[in-house]
Amino acid sequence: MSLETYQTDGFFDELFAQCGTPHPSAAPLIAEINALGRGDLKRRQRLAEDILYQSGNTFNVYGDKKGTEKILPFDIIPRLISSEDWGRLEKGITQRLHALNLFIQDIYNDQKILKDKVIPAEMIFSSACYLKPCEGLSPPKGIWTHISGTDFVRDADGEFYVLEDNLRCPSGISYVLENRAVLKRLFPQGFQTLKVRPVSNYGDHLYQTLKFIAPQGKDNPNIVVLTPGIYNSAYFEHAYLAQQMGVPLCQGSDLLVSDDKVFMRTTNGLKQVDVIYRRIDDEFIDPEIFREDSLLGVPGIMRCYRKGTVALANAPGTGIADDKAVYAYVPKIIKYYLGEDAISPNVPTYICEDEKERNYVLDNLDKLVVKAVNLSGGYGMLIGPKSTKAERQEFARRIKAKPRDYIAQPTLSLSRAPTLTSGGIEGRHVDFRPYSLYGQDIFTLPGGLTRVALKKGSLIVNSSQGGGSKDTWVLSDTEESHRYAGERPHA
Repeated sequence: MSLETYQTDGFFDELFAQCGTPHPSAAPLIAEINALGRGDLKRRQRLAEDILYQSGNTFNVYGDKKGTEKILPFDIIPRLISSEDWGRLEKGITQRLHALNLFIQDIYNDQKILKDKVIPAEMIFSSACYLKPCEGLSPPKGIWTHISGTDFVRDADGEFYVLEDNLRCPSGISYVLENRAVLKRLFPQGFQTLKVRPVSNYGDHLYQTLKFIAPQGKDNPNIVVLTPGIYNSAYFEHAYLAQQMGVPLCQGSDLLVSDDKVFMRTTNGLKQVDVIYRRIDDEFIDPEIFREDSLLGVPGIMRCYRKGTVALANAPGTGIADDKAVYAYVPKIIKYYLGEDAISPNVPTYICEDEKERNYVLDNLDKLVVKAVNLSGGYGMLIGPKSTKAERQEFARRIKAKPRDYIAQPTLSLSRAPTLTSGGIEGRHVDFRPYSLYGQDIFTLPGGLTRVALKKGSLIVNSSQGGGSKDTWVLSDTEESHRYAGERPHA
């Protein structure tokens, strides 16, 4: 089993050029894989899966009646990103997050962008992600989006396009860190040969980001991670990040509000909490303000937040900037606030709320990808070229009934990467989610979650739909990458 007979099939490939020759940066990795026998490669794949399962890095798909915990399927052949590609991605992400942060601040305060008619006001106020209780909020240091994940896809032209923004409670970073720990054990020679940038410092950067937004005068703030609990599909990640930072992991029942301050119950009595990294959706965080039936949040926490006695990351209300319909306006948002053209382009998007664009979508459902603006995980989606007539008729009905709830995009020719399958090494479609932290500066981890559609020909990479992941190696032209040898064992 080797890459010597691998076929790109006309797709842009992450390791090979169209002529079948390796991209220059990928040649050492391909040589190492080709030197392995069929049995050795499969043995390493099984070992990787065993390590991940034993680490506890599992998830449970909501609605799975068996309640079976499983690892996110993992492929041991890494995805490489050149230093040139990474440099452009990093600049595009920084620009985008800067503009979106200014946008959220404006939307919940002066609303200048609406008054200047850059975005239709109704587009904002009709969004399920617009939270009226957040009007007038000004988060600590003016930062709303402390932790974010920006989804990219690569088209046939080799260009990276932003597919969507994730600014509420983006998940998946634990897979990035654990995948790296596994591959360092299985392909140590690859790290010695290639200049792979490290990812092990994410926990330190996250802690410093949270510390930066602590209430004034708190030099040694009490930081906690707030989780919905053990039944949440990403609970491992919540516990993992708390452990990486050396801070408590709390549920809503562990916290209480007194005298407009948040306290944590401990065996030594109450201890004031200064910063909360919340992994609970907005609507559940405070039953006094949002859902009255929520048992996950903390009554009165929003009152404390407004008074500045506690900081929340991410700030409530950030979801307005990752509404899939608002996404279509991000290039205009960047131009409005920064006076610059977008470095990282959007995928062309049709807004079904607009009559002209809606009519085009309805006439071309067999060619487009249709998405529900407030759903994720591959749900509420129609992939036109692979759909049936009945499915297209159903989506046409939905679009006509609630046009604000849908957007459409052309079907991209997603890039592929070599993937180990039961039939050998074959190309599978991939996307990419780098993670960023917005504190004193904007830091983007040089790596990220490469998700892979394991089903042959599939374009859906989401774990809930059977997708898997790969380690992502960002290559460097400097000696910084050789610090990998000092990475913590579990990255």
